[in-house]
Amino acid sequence: MARWTGEWLPGAGDGSTTARGEAPKWRGESFGLPETGAGSVAGGGIRLVALLVDLVLGALITALFVPYDLQNVAAMQTFNLWAGAAWALITVVPVTFFGITPGMAVVGIRVARLDGATMVGAWRALVRMALTVLLLPPLVRNADGRSWLDRATGTVVIRMR
Repeated sequence: MARWTGEWLPGAGDGSTTARGEAPKWRGESFGLPETGAGSVAGGGIRLVALLVDLVLGALITALFVPYDLQNVAAMQTFNLWAGAAWALITVVPVTFFGITPGMAVVGIRVARLDGATMVGAWRALVRMALTVLLLPPLVRNADGRSWLDRATGTVVIRMR
């Protein structure tokens, strides 16, 4: 699929080849990440589970403050709007400072910058959240398992354990 979608920035560092110019043997090899265990690139399934945990947590937090009624369309639209805002908040703020959301903590993954900086930063966290809302960018991956939102922000999602 990586050939079909192409890369945004072809050449070194895009995750399509190793330092020797050949295709990577495992996800993350071209960035010096291990094949398995802590520090390896997290797969799409575990990332989806983390997203679902965050979405459920956002809805549960919203349910504490906003009344919901499954029979009332207007009430549910309001509830969904606030649940989306709660999800955005519990996604952007912790990723900005710690590189992790509550859902990521549950499944043992985190966001790391490729340049080695400790904080992901606000603009990267906002772009990651905005692209996640679009649904397609998180689904399309390259040979290193990095999605469009990872490549747009210079990040990679890695395992913590």
